[in-house]
Amino acid sequence: MFDTKKIAILFFLVNCFSGFAQITNGNEQAKQKFTLSGTISDSKNNETLIGVNIYIPETQSSINTNQYGFYSITLPKGTYTVLVSYIGFQNTTKKINLDQNTKLNFNLSDSQEELKEVIITGTSTSTQIRKPEMSVNKLSISSIKKMPVVLGEVDVIKSLLLLPGVTNAGEGASGFNVRGGGADQNLILLDEATIFNSSHVFGFFSVFNPDAIKDLKLYKGGIPANFGGRASSVLDIYQKDGSSKAFHANGGIGLISSRLLLEGPLVKDKGSFLIGGRSSYAHLFLKLSEEQKNNSAYFYDLNTKLSYKLNDNNNLYLSGYFGRDVFAINKSFSNTYGNATLNLRWNHLFSDKLFSNLSVIYSDYYYGLDLDFVGFNWDSGIKNYNIKYDFKNYISDKFKLNYGVNAIYYSFNPGTIKPSDANSGINFDQLDKKYAFEPALYLSAEHELSKKIALTYGLRYSLFYRLGQSTMNLYSNDNPVLFNTDLQIYEKATPIGTTFFSKNKVIQRYDNMEPRLAISYQLNDNASVKGSYNRMVQYLQLISNTSSPTPLDVWTPSDNFIKPQLADQVAVGYFRNFKNKMYSLEVETYYKKIKNRLDYIDGADLIANKAIEQIVLNGQMRSYGLEIMFRKNEGNLNGWISYTLSKSEQQTPGRTPEELGINNGAWYSSVYDKTHNLALTGAYKKNEKWSFGVNFIIQSGQPVTYPNSQYYYSGIAVPSYGLRNENRLPAYHHLDVSATLTPTKNQDRNWKGEWVFSIYNLYNRKNAASINFRQNEDTGANQAVRTSIFGIVPAVSYNFKF
Repeated sequence: MFDTKKIAILFFLVNCFSGFAQITNGNEQAKQKFTLSGTISDSKNNETLIGVNIYIPETQSSINTNQYGFYSITLPKGTYTVLVSYIGFQNTTKKINLDQNTKLNFNLSDSQEELKEVIITGTSTSTQIRKPEMSVNKLSISSIKKMPVVLGEVDVIKSLLLLPGVTNAGEGASGFNVRGGGADQNLILLDEATIFNSSHVFGFFSVFNPDAIKDLKLYKGGIPANFGGRASSVLDIYQKDGSSKAFHANGGIGLISSRLLLEGPLVKDKGSFLIGGRSSYAHLFLKLSEEQKNNSAYFYDLNTKLSYKLNDNNNLYLSGYFGRDVFAINKSFSNTYGNATLNLRWNHLFSDKLFSNLSVIYSDYYYGLDLDFVGFNWDSGIKNYNIKYDFKNYISDKFKLNYGVNAIYYSFNPGTIKPSDANSGINFDQLDKKYAFEPALYLSAEHELSKKIALTYGLRYSLFYRLGQSTMNLYSNDNPVLFNTDLQIYEKATPIGTTFFSKNKVIQRYDNMEPRLAISYQLNDNASVKGSYNRMVQYLQLISNTSSPTPLDVWTPSDNFIKPQLADQVAVGYFRNFKNKMYSLEVETYYKKIKNRLDYIDGADLIANKAIEQIVLNGQMRSYGLEIMFRKNEGNLNGWISYTLSKSEQQTPGRTPEELGINNGAWYSSVYDKTHNLALTGAYKKNEKWSFGVNFIIQSGQPVTYPNSQYYYSGIAVPSYGLRNENRLPAYHHLDVSATLTPTKNQDRNWKGEWVFSIYNLYNRKNAASINFRQNEDTGANQAVRTSIFGIVPAVSYNFKF
């Protein structure tokens, strides 16, 4: 199954990496060394903390806790000062005499100044300067909750749009786009499980309940080798573990939805549970209208997690998510879709230097459509089963290895059509289900070469098997898409036969090496330059010709006609802190090129298509840009301003000299191209009672295709369209504000509440979701009609905890 030569390369690299580490530490080998390790958690609930900085000033060494709050650092025998710092928590200092391997756990207390999101000792920020990690954005949930949002609903995905290099397809659009890539090119993980659709209500809200989220990190580039399967970015989100000290509850009541989260100990200081629910109820107001009483539109979701500490070396976690959207009209049409995930994890500490995590994961995305007025039901979806085993080896304070293996089995259901009743004229039909298997191995190293130079480098080896049970079309010259030279258009080829592949028989196999490299050079204590390169391979394709994903879109695996996307990205950046880290500046420029990006022939019909290969061509994408982010980190007023200047283009040239390709084979703007993107967010704490927030976004209009002429057929005007995406919608912008009232009596009560007043789109900008062209029924003249989703939207919500 695996290519033995490439496996041998990985093992060779293990030996090289280990040897390189020994050479680097050669002068120190004679010294007696010991390991300091432990976990760091929140003192009030024992919640482990991710990314806590542990700094040893005597050696200028530092380490961060992993996703489970564990750290390990090896030092020569001696007396050291251990400085522990984390956003939103009080710094902790401890003096130790390291004369043996030592376990040292820390419980951190909340900072009194919650708004100071990046107020850490000099150690933490300088670590960010020194670390080669780049093109990565971290957002705290506390800062996300202070951002004004539409209809008062705190939204993780919408908060990402305030970061440089991140856009979406407009108001009410689902998903997000990173550095000119498609929304389907983002790997979205919730407790390591894949989320295939991140939106509720067709894009108005995200599926992530902010009360249940502990940590999130967006990788736009410099992606670690343990991640794979997508061409643009990784959004890595972890849920809270739940309190093992005492029972707590928190939630909120808004205009269209409410939420409640409960957490508490299963066994005090050893086990905990968390369960959170959220549901909208706007559909209940429809019942008050006689015309709308049979219509419905709502969503709900459920987050769960169980955690149990078996002993000092073993922890178990069971986490899950279930969400559904329901949309129905007059009992004749209904649409149900959503995600379901389940993950069982086992953390094991082999030694104070070797940490492991074994995960068994299930993920399911379902889409259902009931069309009673037509007489049939439609079901489709994708399931995957994933097992992964990851290791982190803390070899020394200057060298760490990460390695692991994972294997994913996919089951795709492109569509099942069933008659809704005995009188239906529709016959049962099952589009061929598709199956695939994607195993991978990876190895990477974190290496500090000197006090100024640090590296991360690694390699991921991925494979992909398109499996039967399927019937595949055969085509003359193996070509499913033909070019009609007389009409100068692409047409579907007629199959010359079929062949059946039995269950689990390999239809097509791919394998790819995916190298990763990042380097940082520290100019001084407050500035550094960094560079990165990574290759990503995406074996799954989203069949969609819309600018943002819709629930009806269908995922399909690569096969002998649809090739995997190969993405190469390079980035360089300059990073600096000012005025004792009160301000910080990040400047990055990047170039990304993607091979085998699908493009569709004119007139492509994607719905219930049994032969997708007949309407797609393999093209390529490229994107490049400049990102600037300036932060104010301290004080009662903090926030950031970001600006991105970028270009995203697509090209599908002709396969032969006679073919035109798409857009005559020239590069053209992709639907994700936003030349200018400016975002500002700020939070101001006036006093203990009042705090305020503001967001402002302005982006270039989305590329679209307008008709440039028309002709008449039987007296009807038929538009003729120009080249793809040569026009643009008007610029997109809006200003949002919020005010939070925290009653002063909260300080003396277990029940703590706050009122959040917000106004989305303060100056009532009518942003165009689309512009349609039609004839005026009265005058017969052509007219353009703008469709806008939101104007000004005031909202109020009440949040509580006890």
